[in-house]
Amino acid sequence: MKESYIEGIYAGWLAKIIGIRLGAPVEGWTYEKIKNIYGELDHYPVDYHEFAADDDSNGPLFFLKALEDGRHGYDVKASDVAEALLNYAPFEHGFFWWGGYGISTEHTAYLNLRSGVPAPESGSIAQNGRATAEQIGGQIFIDTWGLVSPGNPDQAARFAKEAASVTHGGNAIYGGVFVAVCISYAFVEKDMKKILEKGLSYIPTDCEYAKVVRAVMEFYDRHPENWRECFRFIFENYGYDKYPGACHIIPNIAVMILALLYGEGDFSDTLNICNMCGWDTDCNVGNVATIMGVRNGLEGIDYDKWRKPVNDFLACSSVVGSLNIMDIPFGAAYITKLAYGVAGEELPMPWKEIIENRIDSCHFEFPGSTHAIRVRVDGLDARAGKERECSIMNTDETAASGNRSLKFVVSPVEPGENIYVYKKTHYEPKDFHDSRYDPCFSPLVYPGQTLHGSAYIPDYSQEAWVSLYVKEAHSGRIYEGEKVELSKGEWKTLEYHIPEMEAALIEEIGFCFHVHGVHTQVFDYVGMIDDLYADGQPAYSIDLAKEKVELWTVLHREISQFTKLKGLMYLEDGQMHLSCSDFAEAYTGRHDWENYRAEFSFTPLTGYTHMVNVRVQGAIRSYAAGLLKGNRIAILKNDNGYQVLAETEFEWKHGQEYTIAVTAAGNKISAEMEGVKIEAVDQERPYLKGAIGVSMLNGSHDKYRMIKVKGI
Repeated sequence: MKESYIEGIYAGWLAKIIGIRLGAPVEGWTYEKIKNIYGELDHYPVDYHEFAADDDSNGPLFFLKALEDGRHGYDVKASDVAEALLNYAPFEHGFFWWGGYGISTEHTAYLNLRSGVPAPESGSIAQNGRATAEQIGGQIFIDTWGLVSPGNPDQAARFAKEAASVTHGGNAIYGGVFVAVCISYAFVEKDMKKILEKGLSYIPTDCEYAKVVRAVMEFYDRHPENWRECFRFIFENYGYDKYPGACHIIPNIAVMILALLYGEGDFSDTLNICNMCGWDTDCNVGNVATIMGVRNGLEGIDYDKWRKPVNDFLACSSVVGSLNIMDIPFGAAYITKLAYGVAGEELPMPWKEIIENRIDSCHFEFPGSTHAIRVRVDGLDARAGKERECSIMNTDETAASGNRSLKFVVSPVEPGENIYVYKKTHYEPKDFHDSRYDPCFSPLVYPGQTLHGSAYIPDYSQEAWVSLYVKEAHSGRIYEGEKVELSKGEWKTLEYHIPEMEAALIEEIGFCFHVHGVHTQVFDYVGMIDDLYADGQPAYSIDLAKEKVELWTVLHREISQFTKLKGLMYLEDGQMHLSCSDFAEAYTGRHDWENYRAEFSFTPLTGYTHMVNVRVQGAIRSYAAGLLKGNRIAILKNDNGYQVLAETEFEWKHGQEYTIAVTAAGNKISAEMEGVKIEAVDQERPYLKGAIGVSMLNGSHDKYRMIKVKGI
């Protein structure tokens, strides 16, 4: 592995998100509609407040986790990717398009898997028919298999074939292999025709996918001057009317090849041409952007035009809420971690320290990265804040560690004001432009943890004190650590232990710069920050009376802090209700908590299976403790289905509130309720970290009043 590949991975993943954001507003539009409305579309069509989740980024990130979670290690199989799909996708909401069995290819494959049809039969033509199996999803979720295999097209092709076969068949698998190989090969080759030829060399020469790629390449060779003529050729010979289903792969790969050739190596031109062709724009531009991002590198991506509006932020809509607030450097670092793991090589410094110890920190080591940091000023009066200009920029001027940091500039500033440089750790509907693919979130940071960060003021700035802080959402209160005097030209490293809190939700972490000076001064203020992150164990409670319904749309409602797998979930009389016809589950907390004690106060209302969960790693991986039919209390393991690990007698009844305390310590899970204790030791692939949750089976209904969590 060349160290330069790390930056290439970031460039490719960043470009993927740029392409999705560019294409999303015109997804499904025709060439004529785009031309009539925009003429030349060479910019983001919509200035999103925040861009909500998208299937084109959900799939590549969470399917890739098969390398880490799967049963075959780095020799990933279709069955591993199938388990990743079942584990991270909510049941028939969010994540991707749930268009119905036989209509949405992914929905069809998901239901096949849940019903016991194994991968790769789950996505095959034999199972689902050619029309369903050959839709576009075979290539739109595939980018990360190329990114995790930089300069190794053999590996990219092998991984992509296994992954695409879970949900697709035929030409859609060839499309996945082709795109992954092109991305992998772009790390080492810049000639676009050679990149495309390399992709073609891994699929049958006589398949329809290869034939259409060849046809567009040959048209370009004959008519290299006008991409619109090429699009007319595609429209007449390979248009949507020629293929069945909602979004067939063949028309869309045709316009992707058109853009990659007629863009003549320019990142912006390639993306804009692809977008103006219409059809499945977010998918096509996303794939094309990944290839171009790797090929051209960060220097080939216009910062102000494409990167600045994104601000490194990515929302996801998996069932694991703490993984749904993600910055793009985190995704790139995660892909890098896997790439080095698969290659059997050790990460170079400073990446080794970052990825192994604080992978979700704001470290700014990728050139131009911002980690979704924001800036605001608490003015001295109500009018002051309206006139501020706040900007952030990645810099190699100085750093607390590594080579880069984040510079912020605020103008104007008066002495006595506070400048907050922060990262949001929880989001709600008002933060977003829309409800695209139903995002939902659990906080990233919790009371009881320790906040870390480094701050700096250059010689040309004004003096200040600085402190670390968190903002609690329910009260709006800011909790602040010790104020430290900053000396110009000297980094200060800070720590703040966030106090234990009752009924808490941390929505913001960051630095507060308390500006010095005399009252008559007004000036521009410049500072730097580096290495912002939280670690340690939680110590807090959730009072369901303090939580609220988050209304995204009429059909998309969430309860703050929770992500729902399935079931009817609502708030009533200060408690959260969850009920089901077959099964229901909801989760909160962080995905990487290790040893802790969680206490749940709940009331079983109907049915005979009432559980609470610890070490939740997703929909098919967790431990549970709870009440079962026949007056029993049990500890169970969910390994794509619940199995009892230990049980004992316990007389319980509907309508009575119970408090159950569950402790996860190493591979031992223990529970206690009303003096009855039970424990189990898991010796077979134990889950050693995960979030918390609540669950039930067989038409049960529970209500929940309080949850308390504390690390041990």
